[in-house]
Amino acid sequence: QVQLVESGGGLVQAGGSLRLSCAASGRTFSNYNMGWFRQPPGKEREFVGAVSRTASMTYYQDAVKGRFTISRDNAKATVYLQMNSLKPEDTAVYYCAGTRFAITTKSPDDYDYWGQGTQVTVSS
Repeated sequence: QVQLVESGGGLVQAGGSLRLSCAASGRTFSNYNMGWFRQPPGKEREFVGAVSRTASMTYYQDAVKGRFTISRDNAKATVYLQMNSLKPEDTAVYYCAGTRFAITTKSPDDYDYWGQGTQVTVSS
């Protein structure tokens, strides 16, 4: 079992930056590829990106490539989402999640563990 708790969300102006953290409890954190998803208001949850178990590989959706960076620290059982050059369309609730599938897996159904989410609001 892995419990996940996100933090770091908030209100930021367009062009600004935020770093989200996702702290995991449980001894098996390093067994999972970790992903970030987001759910904009009135829309379905969508894949943002993921990082492999050893942090050797990352994968992003096209809309965030070059702006967002996912990293992890297995010693701290934490995964991060660094978001730069934020746009109003990045406004969403952001979730971290763990999966045993490949980091290219985009379906929420393939993720086993989820955090409660943290709100990110980007003003224009």
